[in-house]
Amino acid sequence: MEEEPPIYRLPHDTLHQIFSSLPLRQIILCRSLSKFFLHLLSTPAFLHVVSTTHAPLHLLALRHRTTALTDPHSSLPLFDSDANSWLHFPFDFLPFHSPLPVASSHGILYLWAQPKPKPNSNSNSNPSTSTSTPVTKSLIACNPLTRTFRVLPHLGSAWSRHGAVLASDHRVMVLTELAFLYCHHHLSPTTWLKFSSNLPSKPRSPLLINHSAFALCDVGSPWRSQWKLFSCHVASSTPSWSRLDRHDWGDVLDILRRPRLVRGHANKILMVGGLKPSYAFNAPCSTILVLRLDLDSLDWDEAARMPPDIFRSFRDSSKFKVFGGGDRVCFSAKRIGKLALWDRRAPKGQDWRWIDNLPGNSDDLYRGFVFQGRLNAVP
Repeated sequence: MEEEPPIYRLPHDTLHQIFSSLPLRQIILCRSLSKFFLHLLSTPAFLHVVSTTHAPLHLLALRHRTTALTDPHSSLPLFDSDANSWLHFPFDFLPFHSPLPVASSHGILYLWAQPKPKPNSNSNSNPSTSTSTPVTKSLIACNPLTRTFRVLPHLGSAWSRHGAVLASDHRVMVLTELAFLYCHHHLSPTTWLKFSSNLPSKPRSPLLINHSAFALCDVGSPWRSQWKLFSCHVASSTPSWSRLDRHDWGDVLDILRRPRLVRGHANKILMVGGLKPSYAFNAPCSTILVLRLDLDSLDWDEAARMPPDIFRSFRDSSKFKVFGGGDRVCFSAKRIGKLALWDRRAPKGQDWRWIDNLPGNSDDLYRGFVFQGRLNAVP
């Protein structure tokens, strides 16, 4: 019989003091060493100390549209840009099948998942393709660091197929072109409130910031797109969408091709797209531009533009994805094999770089969101 390691016999207060001096990413790694360390570094007292002395981890989470539905070892890949390394948070603590992460806010991860197949079901059948019963998915709030979760009130299957999930500080919104659902899952009872959207077109890259939602909508013709910014104060008793516009904005919303919104730092929104060199139809873009809107003053300014050596890889891509938030924005396109990262906090000249060693099929079109790793976040 193996002798118990001496460190196990130290007082817990002493161990808490030792481990609280480590960086948060090291604490997370230590929790996976054994059940002893998992319990030791998960006590409420230790989590409280760490939450007040350690800044959250700012990670870039990847999600695939083609998630391996039957993979029992599925996990969330996250890139730590400060350490220039990848982390993987497993979903084996969830009693659900086919987890698909879609959003995150304040350390809480939101994902769609469906019940695991019953033990007496046919083992040769694929639960994701079975036609005997309809597939029902639940929206789940969880903290993968503490391996805790909460199932939000059930939604119809159409919401999981067509709805965009937005999250901000325990507020969740599921948005479609015609309607949206809204709830605050730390209030009791947790219920979904349903409202009509009445947007002019399918909302593009919607965001939920505090009590307000924002989205781009195409109000142009079938031959030429014309994008406008819409907003909605969802906390009001009768929320409705309205166009957010000012005369002094001029043609700021018309200079980008395929614009996308990304949540910026503090009370700001980033709008990212290809810079049109002219108004000629289908004119090639000269670069990818990052514009910034201050929601307090409603003024726009230029935050960044992609360097020519990086844009060269995106020039021939008819479609690219943008995700991130705060001070970091990622760019993805098919057959490039890596991600481009803009990091506003990096030293001048190093604010643009490539992220290599992508998990999965590196030629895929990646999507993602920001995840703030917090040990004290409660679903």
